[in-house]
Amino acid sequence: MLTVKEIAAKATRLQTKYAARDQRMRDVLSVRQGDMSKVYPSMFSEDYPKPLVANFIDVAARDLAEAMAPMPSFNCSATNMVSDTQRKAADIRTRIANYYVASSDLPLQMYSGADWFNTYGMLPALVEMDYEGNNPRIRLLNPFGVYPEIDRFGRTISLTQVVVSDAESLAAQFPEYAREILNVRSVYQSASPYLSVMRYHDKDQDMLFIPERNNLILSNTPNPIGKCLARVAVRSSLDGEARGQFDDVLAVQLARARFAILQIQAAEKSIQAPIAIPQDVQELALGPDSIMRSANPQGIRRVPLELPAGVFTESGVLERELRLGARYPESRSGQIDASIITGRGVQALQAGFDTQIKAAQAQFAKLFQDVIGLCFEVDEKIFGSITKSIVTGK
Repeated sequence: MLTVKEIAAKATRLQTKYAARDQRMRDVLSVRQGDMSKVYPSMFSEDYPKPLVANFIDVAARDLAEAMAPMPSFNCSATNMVSDTQRKAADIRTRIANYYVASSDLPLQMYSGADWFNTYGMLPALVEMDYEGNNPRIRLLNPFGVYPEIDRFGRTISLTQVVVSDAESLAAQFPEYAREILNVRSVYQSASPYLSVMRYHDKDQDMLFIPERNNLILSNTPNPIGKCLARVAVRSSLDGEARGQFDDVLAVQLARARFAILQIQAAEKSIQAPIAIPQDVQELALGPDSIMRSANPQGIRRVPLELPAGVFTESGVLERELRLGARYPESRSGQIDASIITGRGVQALQAGFDTQIKAAQAQFAKLFQDVIGLCFEVDEKIFGSITKSIVTGK
């Protein structure tokens, strides 16, 4: 069993190892939050600190997550069910599995879980013990700051999670340690109002501690079944590292935002262009209904701003590149350039979108199979001696 110092050192090594992955996650999070200037600060100015185009990445991510979120059906049928006893046992197991899903609010969690899976390329799940309800519960974790260790057979060995929170919120969540969290008594402790909370889970223990408070342990629970209760679904990639759906299109979204700013600046310059007047005009009148006397009135005009015709079509080119990179068809937003007569044409346009859903749901099916199996083991090991009933509707 690892000590808190060994876990803190291990977490530091994992953060260093996955620094590039964390930076990708941080960039896509900033873009989805509308803070693109954090990712590309030199591309924005004080006059235009925010993008002037719709947040395409956030819209596409939400739509894709809502399409992936619906849960599959769960069936615990055995390979051989020739007797009524075996069929009844399989039916009971099916009802128990569906109760685990319903009591954990997993259908609602999946709307956030599917979004995390697409955005970050990974979805961790953890089985926790609910001693009040005497049931195991499934909780999906935000992959931002999660570092799983997986063996060559795809089994999760350990899960390290780093969450940043302010000291006052932590003191409210753990009032028994409020004095240690809020007060700084040692030179080794940080006076920053934001603290890193580390959670480590493996086959031996589940520990929660604060490194900035001299490794203050908030909770340390032995693992009752001697098996890591975390499982991770990783989006397929060439190098095996978690990569989100939109990691490669952030620059295209930036180009659209930058191009919109340039178009507005060009329009402003065109409206505020210098006024050319003949030499016989002695006074320049400005404002509505103003009068200027000249023998050559047709010479009074604003200097035209010459712009290439292709400039205004470049925005459409960038949008098409963004849709291509994000694999988000125009039919999802109701914008189709071609004239489609039959529904088969719409299905053809949706083909790339549907394959993403099928691939993700295959990953989710494996994840659910593993975590529900863990729920059965936890329920039998910890709550096996307690008689329980499944409430209708749960």
